[in-house]
Amino acid sequence: MKKLKNIAILGAGNLGLAIADGLQRAGFLADRKLFLTRRNTRSIESWKSDNVEVTSDNKYAVAGADIVLLCVQPHQIEHLLKELRPVLDSDRHILVSVITAVGIEQLSSYAGGPFPIIRAMPNTAISVRESMTCMAHNGVAESVQTEVENIFACVGKTLWIEEPLMQAATVVCASGIAFWMRFIRATMQGGVQLGFDAHDAKEIAVQTCLGAASLLNGTGKHPEEEIDRVTTPMGCTIVGLNEMEHNGLSSALIKGLATSFERINQMKKPDNEPV
Repeated sequence: MKKLKNIAILGAGNLGLAIADGLQRAGFLADRKLFLTRRNTRSIESWKSDNVEVTSDNKYAVAGADIVLLCVQPHQIEHLLKELRPVLDSDRHILVSVITAVGIEQLSSYAGGPFPIIRAMPNTAISVRESMTCMAHNGVAESVQTEVENIFACVGKTLWIEEPLMQAATVVCASGIAFWMRFIRATMQGGVQLGFDAHDAKEIAVQTCLGAASLLNGTGKHPEEEIDRVTTPMGCTIVGLNEMEHNGLSSALIKGLATSFERINQMKKPDNEPV
């Protein structure tokens, strides 16, 4: 297989553009061509440059690319891949799917050949090069793992997992961004109630969240070890934590994750479409 260079992102919506933005910021596109496709290209015309082409023609984009990122909605992928069959080449193209609830076996069936296929689940923090991207591959893609991993490694951290865990990865990793945003917003609201203006409350909440994550990332400790360092007998931290737990903080989060996971599994059924 020739050295991979050009990339096509089919379905340049929020996630597709976040990937493109992250790759551009990382300098990954300096020596390669990027194709962005969308049914209505008006909203992405500003992306046009010497190495970025914007088009509504998926076949044209695939014909010019080596790596094809599939970023469309789950109910669109079967039609898309069957439409692309005349220009897909299993000796050239690597298919990388970021589509929720569509498995490698389904993708291979739709594409009509033994293509190297990798499922990747990044999150929107990819646009600031801080994504957590979980990936799984089929046997045909084993030889190109590193080349695809390099795409996502330059915009955050990567982790190879078994495909049956991709549904859970979607909830914890991709949906997880929204869950953490809600927690940060609640912290901001609490800060405002305690007397801070909204701007200062946001700055404090965001930096404190970043600090907590950086502590765990830097020390490798379990969260409870860091919690123990902050809590003192009869102190303000422990009574606050206990009040949150009495009102179901951990339980609500776990139930939210479980409910999202149930919804993802429902989306695998053909009669259901995402919401």
